[in-house]
Amino acid sequence: MKFSYVNTTVIHFGVGQISALATNVPSDANVLVVYGGGSIKKNGVYEQVVAALSDHRWMEFSGIEANPTKETLDKAIAIAKSECIDFIVAVGGGSVIDGAKYIAAAALHDGDSWDLVTGKYTVETAIPLGAILTLPATGSESNMGAVVTKRSTNEKLGFMSPAVRPAFAVLDPSAMKTLPERQLINGLVDAWVHVCEQYITYPTGNMVQDGYAEVLLKNLLVLGRQFEQQDDAWRENLMWTANQSLNGLIGAGMPQDWATHMIGHELTALWHVDHARSLAIVQPSLLRAQIEAKRAKLEQMGRNVFGLADSPSLAEHTIVAIESFYQGLNVDLVLSEVPGDKSDAIEQIIAKLKQNGYLEMGENKGITLDVTRTILANAL
Repeated sequence: MKFSYVNTTVIHFGVGQISALATNVPSDANVLVVYGGGSIKKNGVYEQVVAALSDHRWMEFSGIEANPTKETLDKAIAIAKSECIDFIVAVGGGSVIDGAKYIAAAALHDGDSWDLVTGKYTVETAIPLGAILTLPATGSESNMGAVVTKRSTNEKLGFMSPAVRPAFAVLDPSAMKTLPERQLINGLVDAWVHVCEQYITYPTGNMVQDGYAEVLLKNLLVLGRQFEQQDDAWRENLMWTANQSLNGLIGAGMPQDWATHMIGHELTALWHVDHARSLAIVQPSLLRAQIEAKRAKLEQMGRNVFGLADSPSLAEHTIVAIESFYQGLNVDLVLSEVPGDKSDAIEQIIAKLKQNGYLEMGENKGITLDVTRTILANAL
């Protein structure tokens, strides 16, 4: 093992922790609070934010989408520049937090904001930001990545920089009480695939990362089976498990895949498929296409996560168990947004992947465009 690991985000976990804003946001900061469609004004979160910032100078920007768009975020970037914003507070799920990261970085860039994701601009500085998480899923509240959609060209791309890792994150599980079932299910699936992308590769002997990943997967299995329960402990465990699934720890020094995400992003960009559901559509087919390269880890997952018995077809049974996990949550495994013949849809996705430079994906770079075409033919 050889790696460097650091996570500088301070986590304030538990009911009532939104009040921590008062002391975690600098008292002399000019603050921009960003959020989504307004649900935070119905569940009490907004009122808590207002109370916590009562001694601060702040303004707000709303309307960040479930898949944040460049077009909307550019409006917030203009405000951040014109109002000399020097601290951003993101209130929402991963999409709002991703959007806040994009705003924080692009506000210090003189060129087009899309330069962040095309690589024309390297993000080395950003406006400091904090996050109040209302929907557990992406782990964006304590990592350095963000994904944004350019609506005009149907592109969904991301960037990473330590400069946009939130200074602090408030994780108050009570904020989840009013979330629709669909969003909670999406959170479970998203966290599950995040772990899988860092775990289902090839054996490394890294006991801590493997063991911790397996614990997180088993947590999500139990939370999925207990979905109807949704008591305080259920919410707490989902929020903390989703955070740990993508805070950098289980991926430290490990081979990682992320091809399911790259392909899934195109389904979201082209047909507005929920991000988590795009992953559930792609992943089983991808695993079957890569089963020989991933067989050892699939077998390990079958034994240690699902409790399956050893057999020559253990890897195949593990993929079926993953599908059963999704089906138990009533998550569709086909692209229902595109009826009938999917051949045109497949070629659209392939064209987008080629345009974005995703010619060889996966931990072994073995997922070429031809392999991807096969994956999509079996998945869609």
